[in-house]
Amino acid sequence: MNTQMIISVMSSDRPGIVADVSGAIFALGGDIADLNQSVLRGYLTMILMVNFDRPITPKTIIETIAAVQSSTTLDVMAREISKQPDIEDISLPAKTYIMTARGRNRKGLVHGVSAFCRRHDINILDLATTMADDRYTMVLQLDLSRVSSIVQVREQLMTLREETGLTIMLQHHDLFKVTNEIPF
Repeated sequence: MNTQMIISVMSSDRPGIVADVSGAIFALGGDIADLNQSVLRGYLTMILMVNFDRPITPKTIIETIAAVQSSTTLDVMAREISKQPDIEDISLPAKTYIMTARGRNRKGLVHGVSAFCRRHDINILDLATTMADDRYTMVLQLDLSRVSSIVQVREQLMTLREETGLTIMLQHHDLFKVTNEIPF
């Protein structure tokens, strides 16, 4: 029996956390299918999709990872995924766009942009923000599959720009990828 778990780990950052967590998962017989990890102002957050080829409980996963010898506390959550994702769920939708928004930092910027997306039935697939020298930058990966008119969304973005003072650019994921990828 295959068991799929979504696992979240949070901790003050230090070298070796990814090795510690992945080692605990390996010891339990888990195979990491996907992992996303980031450090925000010295605090690590990690989310993993893990497959186990035997039945296992969230409690066992939480206890095993939390028991790792560590100079930091590892806060762990685990939840079984009852429906296995279809291969179509893994690939990006055809109408995937990248939105960048930059401007002077102030309260409510993330809410303003995310509320715009909600009003237009745009799903946020990924979101990263940074702040440096009072300048706030957001990069959003968006699914516009439910949008009937990209032209209309672009027009509404003009209003959002005026309301927030943000410089906003929206481009198809393929164009963004070609112009921003560094070849190896």
